[in-house]
Amino acid sequence: QVQLVESGGGLVQAGGSLRLSCSASETIFTLNVMGWFRQAPGKKRELVATISSVGTTDYADSVKGRCTISRDNAKNTVELQMNDLKPEDTGVYYCKGVRLGDPVYWGNGTLVTVSS
Repeated sequence: QVQLVESGGGLVQAGGSLRLSCSASETIFTLNVMGWFRQAPGKKRELVATISSVGTTDYADSVKGRCTISRDNAKNTVELQMNDLKPEDTGVYYCKGVRLGDPVYWGNGTLVTVSS
C-alpha cells in the first residue's frame, strides 16, 4: 500500500508562487497516474493536474498556464509548481496515486491560502 505525503503549502499573497511536493513511500514507477486535486471550503474536491507514467499531463482550465506538474520516478515524488496564485486557488491540496488493480491512494493534504 502506497502512502503519499504532501508538503509545501502555506500562506501566500495573490500573484505569488508555491511549489507543492508529494512524496511516496515506495516507487511511483508503477503508479499509472498521479495527480493533484484541491478542495475549497464548502466545495467538492476538484482536479488540478495529473501526470501519467509516461509524462502525459492534464490541467484544469482554471490553472492552465499557471501550474506545472512533474514527476521524478527516481525520487518517488510528484510536484506542482503554482505561479500567479489567486484567492480562488485557496484550498487543501491532495496528492492522488492510481495503480491498476489497487484502490486509489490519497495523501492527507496540504493547505494553500492565497490572500488578496
